[in-house]
Amino acid sequence: LYQYLQLRDHPEKTIIPHTYLFAGKAAASYGEAKETIRLINVVANLVNSAPRVSKLMKVVFLENYDVSLAQLIMPATDVSEQISTAGKEASGTGNMKFMMNGAITLGTLDGANVEIHREVGDDNCVIFGLRAEEVMAYYHNGNYSSWSMYTGDPDIHRLMDDLVNLKLGGEHFGMLYDSFLDRNDEYFVLKDFKPCCAAQEEIERRYKDQKGWRKSSAINIAHSGYFSTDRTIRQYAEDIWHIKPVGLKK
Repeated sequence: LYQYLQLRDHPEKTIIPHTYLFAGKAAASYGEAKETIRLINVVANLVNSAPRVSKLMKVVFLENYDVSLAQLIMPATDVSEQISTAGKEASGTGNMKFMMNGAITLGTLDGANVEIHREVGDDNCVIFGLRAEEVMAYYHNGNYSSWSMYTGDPDIHRLMDDLVNLKLGGEHFGMLYDSFLDRNDEYFVLKDFKPCCAAQEEIERRYKDQKGWRKSSAINIAHSGYFSTDRTIRQYAEDIWHIKPVGLKK
């Protein structure tokens, strides 16, 4: 939404053409997740129907995400965005599969992103946002204020207001607005917003260097072997189960 507004309001601005693919499912009782999916589709309609903006970006929400769909998406992806709040362990095997197919990870230091970052280093992935210990410190100290983020940053102020002022195709997203501001943004989305924007700019800068991008892609593929089943089971056996392999005699 932020990028759409930037491109719409600043005709001189340009970017490398992007296609944003969103996929996922919401549990029947998870209202905020359903509202998020609705917001994605509303923004997709705004972006894809804007003549100039749609030449530079597309937004697509893929319904009924499953393995069959993943088999098509993952080999075609350049950037794997894994942006769960650090410490929530929301990112799982999906980011590993993107890595195995040569996508560059753009994400928070959470879940398997931690190991991907350790394997390929800062030169071959882009990490942004709060670290897990910073998130826990906010929870412990209670000194995070989403309202301060809202009043102190004009971009965040505008985005939050757009959720409720009917400028998004006449749609109202009061549930999400309340989650961010009235319930103090439990997942620190507003705190990570500007670092995420900077990470998007960095990943675009790297993509312009196609030779360097292909090298990073190859490094990610090569290091994805760390996530092999053999290594994982062996580590579980040694560190958690404390069992030894049994040799088979012919």
